[in-house]
Amino acid sequence: MDFFRQQELLQALPLFEDLAKKNPDDAGVLAGLGICLVHHAATLADADAAMKERVRARAVLMRAKQLGSTNGVMLNLLDIIPLDGSIRHDPNPEVDKAFQAGEVAFGKRDFDEAIKNYSTALELDPKNYPSVLFIGDSYFALKNFPKALEWYDRAIALNPNGETAYRYEADMLTKNGEMEKARTRAIQAVVADPYNAIPWRGLQQWATVNKLQLHAVHINTHNNIDATGKSGTNITLDLSSLAPGGNAWIVYAGARANWRQKKFQETYPLEPQYRHSLAEEAEALSAAASVLGETSAKTSGKPADADLLLLQTIAAAKMLEPYILFNAADQGIAKDYPVYRETHRAQLEEYLSRFVVPPAPTKP
Repeated sequence: MDFFRQQELLQALPLFEDLAKKNPDDAGVLAGLGICLVHHAATLADADAAMKERVRARAVLMRAKQLGSTNGVMLNLLDIIPLDGSIRHDPNPEVDKAFQAGEVAFGKRDFDEAIKNYSTALELDPKNYPSVLFIGDSYFALKNFPKALEWYDRAIALNPNGETAYRYEADMLTKNGEMEKARTRAIQAVVADPYNAIPWRGLQQWATVNKLQLHAVHINTHNNIDATGKSGTNITLDLSSLAPGGNAWIVYAGARANWRQKKFQETYPLEPQYRHSLAEEAEALSAAASVLGETSAKTSGKPADADLLLLQTIAAAKMLEPYILFNAADQGIAKDYPVYRETHRAQLEEYLSRFVVPPAPTKP
């Protein structure tokens, strides 16, 4: 474990191998072994041998997960490693060869050699995001933090919608105690790729280090719209929600039914099949919030129902669309995210900062 914590993974590997033989059901040992195997695979110049090692590593990591390990690196690797263990970083064989040489050097902790090979790959392909990213990671391993920051920022500029550079920079800033800057980068990683569990784990890691907890934001709309019906759309409404202000959910259900019956086809004539869209959910929640506002004005009070109060708060902040995309999205809504992100990145970051992520602790 000392080797493991010091990132001396090749030295830790044979010890984990021995421990796993003695106790094949130790989740922590298997998580460590799997992570070390992935690292070892990166040091193998033979592509087939590396692929087989990653296949084995994936099986070990999966067993660790089944036994109850929640190791974040393990979970990230399981999301990244293909079932067949094959990883190709660039379709250009020359670029890929140089990059793989960088990976081998990095795995052997020869970081200067790694930078040299990643730089060769970058010369061959100036838009090669992984090369820029891992040059930064090599400088981070060398504890040259200003250069690492420079290269992480270059990777972000090269691909603003790639989450990894934001996350790596957030990790570096966290380890350096720059919690406010780390928080910003961790939020930006989620904005870059919100339907990927990995950046959310990175954000949770920042919170955990600071002894904080992310806020779980969810509005229960107290009804269900049948996604299979057309002209005869079925609406199931929880009558217990019809406390003061609960009629907002009737309006919500009606707006969604209207989209299901005709408005989706009118709005998206090129899409042959109905899907739940951002526009539909935003219109329905906005209609509910409007009715709720009228009701609150008449009664001169806040709604007692927690879901109605949260709806009112988010609508007043003009954050309904970010809420939907981050905390109420399904596969249909997720399709609208890339277009929305292009023109609303600042609003998406602001929503996470205001509603999901606690403030960074102040320095004493």
